[in-house]
Amino acid sequence: MKLDRYDLKILDILSRDGRITKSKLAEAINLSVSPCWERVRRLEKAGVIEGYGARINPTLVVKRTPVWVQIELATHQAASFARFEKAVAETPEVTECVAVGGGVDYLVKFETDSIDAYQRTIDAWLVDGLGIERYFTYIVTKTVKRTTPPLSLHDDES
Repeated sequence: MKLDRYDLKILDILSRDGRITKSKLAEAINLSVSPCWERVRRLEKAGVIEGYGARINPTLVVKRTPVWVQIELATHQAASFARFEKAVAETPEVTECVAVGGGVDYLVKFETDSIDAYQRTIDAWLVDGLGIERYFTYIVTKTVKRTTPPLSLHDDES
């Protein structure tokens, strides 16, 4: 799907303010409401816009302990990665996981009730034989910045 400058502007605005009204969005991108809204619906239908939601401050709702973990697997075969990634997907305490290059295989973010709860999950993973060779735990002491990154608008018409 080819995105033009209007589509990119729509995505940029909606990524920062998913509750903006149709008319305000149309005004912000300099289109009338109907064509603007048709573009939004097309982006939704194509899966470019996956959904809308509120970013919740978890510390105000429930006390959670964020923990980042570097994980290295013992073997680097497709089956090993698939087994580990399946466990990640099935672990509700894991809120983020990325595969990375350069000496570490994964960075995993846990949000648990306590350090003990985190450690029990890691212990279970080790017992389950997920092929974890080594892991390093980093307990978050404070969040310095947490935001949705802006979309970069790369078009020749701006």
